[in-house]
Amino acid sequence: MTTPTAISDGLLDEAALAALANQLFAALPGNAPGFGAVHGLSASPPAAPSPRASAPATPASAEAAARSDAPAAPTAGATAPPSPVTSATPAPPSEVPAPGRAAASSASAALAVPGPYAAALPRVSSPIERTPAVPVTTPGHPYYFLAESSALASQPAALAPAAPMEARPFGMPGEAPLREPLASLAPPSLSAAGEPAASPRSSHFYFLDATRERAPGAARGFAPDAHPAFDVQAVRRDFPILSERVHGQPLIWFDNAATTQKPQAVIDRLAYFYTHENSNIHRAAHELAARATDAYESARSKVARFLGASSSDEIIFVRGATEGINLVAQSWGRANIGAGDEIVVSQLEHHANIVPWLQLVKEKGAKLRVIPVDDSGQILMQEYRGLLNDRTRLVAVSQVSNALGTITPVAEIAELAHRAGARVLIDGAQAVSHLRVNVQALAADFYVFSGHKVFAPTGIGVVFGNADVLESMPPWQGGGNMIEDVTFERAIYQRPPARFEAGTGNIADAVGLGAAIDYIERIGLESIGSYEHDLLVYATEGLRTVPGLHLIGTAADKASVQSFVLDGYRPEEVGSALNREGIAVRAGHHCAQPIVRRFGQEATVRPSLAFYNTCAEVDVMIRALHRLASQNGRRRS
Repeated sequence: MTTPTAISDGLLDEAALAALANQLFAALPGNAPGFGAVHGLSASPPAAPSPRASAPATPASAEAAARSDAPAAPTAGATAPPSPVTSATPAPPSEVPAPGRAAASSASAALAVPGPYAAALPRVSSPIERTPAVPVTTPGHPYYFLAESSALASQPAALAPAAPMEARPFGMPGEAPLREPLASLAPPSLSAAGEPAASPRSSHFYFLDATRERAPGAARGFAPDAHPAFDVQAVRRDFPILSERVHGQPLIWFDNAATTQKPQAVIDRLAYFYTHENSNIHRAAHELAARATDAYESARSKVARFLGASSSDEIIFVRGATEGINLVAQSWGRANIGAGDEIVVSQLEHHANIVPWLQLVKEKGAKLRVIPVDDSGQILMQEYRGLLNDRTRLVAVSQVSNALGTITPVAEIAELAHRAGARVLIDGAQAVSHLRVNVQALAADFYVFSGHKVFAPTGIGVVFGNADVLESMPPWQGGGNMIEDVTFERAIYQRPPARFEAGTGNIADAVGLGAAIDYIERIGLESIGSYEHDLLVYATEGLRTVPGLHLIGTAADKASVQSFVLDGYRPEEVGSALNREGIAVRAGHHCAQPIVRRFGQEATVRPSLAFYNTCAEVDVMIRALHRLASQNGRRRS
């Protein structure tokens, strides 16, 4: 490869740029000579340019970084951690190719599958180190979801696996020959790994230093795992909506408890389904029906593995957690709850875990009993023990409160319920995107969640039910797909889960849920949980600095939800003011009026975090709240 020579003003002319571009594209694997040539320009090499080093970021530039078009960088660490989707050596965001694109470049041409399907998927060096409850086959195909479809079997030959790539600063295939002419141009401020030299920073938030010093995988509450260290900037690049602007400002999405944003892997998986696999399932002999059925049932198996279920037959697809709870209430509840029986819920519950039981106890003459919470928002376990008796038939509780973020002791709650002879339903809508869930370890009889809370499409959700419980339950709805045989005298029903999936289900979005589970498992829920915990601590300490701000719900065990009120403002006024800054939060009762009223409020402001949010974004919100607080002081004076 030709090395350019220096010219007087230290810049490359057009011919030099053309030469470098032509050589770069020609060196990429799988490209024919001349591929990507820049036409119409001479390829004669010019002189080498003088280096142009960029100054490292300073604390004063945090708000500017958060308000730029580029994703905001977290302020919690002194150096950028390695990306979960590339190699173990981090790379500057502006020079990293899309994750997965390198590995899939040649396969894309061979199979005529669009590159973004593989590009949007994060890649890790090794799989999750745990034994799944459901057998998992390792895809032998760079576009992992094609293995779900019978179309894969029709391919003439399997692609040879790509040789493992060594860690490189820029993560670019065939990079070595391209770096040779640039070796002398590296800015002196770059380390051997290609990262800006770390400069010590101090913070008035004491816990940030502890976070920097903690070894990867040593975060509280999580054991080390096989996933690379978490890189929030690499994750943010996977979510296209985070580049959106609202009122002229970069979008800051702090409404994750209401719904999460979708990674490109999920968006592309849906597009692929509708482009190549769309059909109704189970009831046809043609190829597209086979593809759609394979993809749908593969998603069911992924959910079973994700929840730690013993079989995919314990997984029922529904529209969401709300429909899932109603299914249990109308099928199991009507068959098992009678006059004088008792159902126990907690004061923390979402309306979806209150109203179906109110309807059932009214119909059956049963009683609804409520576990109170303390002033921090945590369940009072001694009070709970006192509620259990021989009339208790069901205990239905949330694993994580959607209004306060409280993580409840569901394993202990379930154990005590079973001792009393009751069944247990756990609402996991706010838990599955933050915590590793194992329904067998929790001893749950039912577990429900919504796909859109875990980076999947809306309109898809899951009910897990123990096999023996599901077998004893009558169907809730009747129609096609859930029957074995029908005459005008009787109907014979399918076994679970088909018994509870009458009619055409939400096939495509179930497949999208499977893609979302693939995405977060490649990053690792342990890595996600560790990062989100530190982000929550950072945000909580920042909120405590705002004059007149009162946190609602301060339990020791919390997921990524905060609720607060601000003196002098109604919650909707705070939400509107933050919206003008491009910050999306929820303001209201959060479909959890009993717990909000427990703290003497009718509504709160609720910022809720996810693993693509950053400390810099939190800083923008804290500054906006400080301005509101100061304006309230001036209004009073």
